[in-house]
Amino acid sequence: MNEDLRNVVLGVLATGVSGSLGWLTRAYFWRRRLRRKQAFFGLTSGSECLLVVNRLAGSERGVHSTDVSALLELSALIKDCGARPRVVQHDTARQGLGEIAEFCIGGPYSNRRMAAHLPNLLPGLTMNVEQEPHEDRGMITVAGETYRPEWGVDEYVVLARLTRGEGGRPVFLLCGQAAVTNQAAARHLARHHKALAGKYGPDGSFVLLLRVVNSQAYGPDVVELVADVTREARTAPAAAPAAT
Repeated sequence: MNEDLRNVVLGVLATGVSGSLGWLTRAYFWRRRLRRKQAFFGLTSGSECLLVVNRLAGSERGVHSTDVSALLELSALIKDCGARPRVVQHDTARQGLGEIAEFCIGGPYSNRRMAAHLPNLLPGLTMNVEQEPHEDRGMITVAGETYRPEWGVDEYVVLARLTRGEGGRPVFLLCGQAAVTNQAAARHLARHHKALAGKYGPDGSFVLLLRVVNSQAYGPDVVELVADVTREARTAPAAAPAAT
């Protein structure tokens, strides 16, 4: 073999080795990112998770179109993890906690499962379900503060990741004052799950109060963090002293 041919062969081999190493490196980092994402959402390839949807106001079975958009955003996250979403109506969900991952969407006034989750998982946080007075409808109370909606201008949503029960699979709560806030929470989770996993860990719990700014103009896209209320929301309020 002359020197020129040897150089060509060595060059081809070097290119092949370099390309293989590059492909293996990219595959390694891709698998690592996938494992981290699966751990955060409590999903594994081929597993199933629960999407619990609320009802449209004035309808027993209908779902608000904006909540459907939230479902689609969450479904994309789930499918990226190689899992399958199972959509169930709020009043037909009979699943325990921790057995499979769960995403529960909507406030307690339209989602019975959310109404059960709040006192069970977040005893320090309440959402008003009464229609009157109008200005208090959907009001969130936590850590001694109240957050009333100014419809279309400032609206609030609770985004939480919690673990409870056997199996350790997380429950994600997207509990908003309006359908647009539920979608805003889903979009925030999709955009920032890496940062949330980095801050709280792949198995950590958090309860975030978010504000959706001027949804009339910006829809679900402009979201601000109001407060991390993890400790306060998960701590039951002290019992009032008995009257003497």
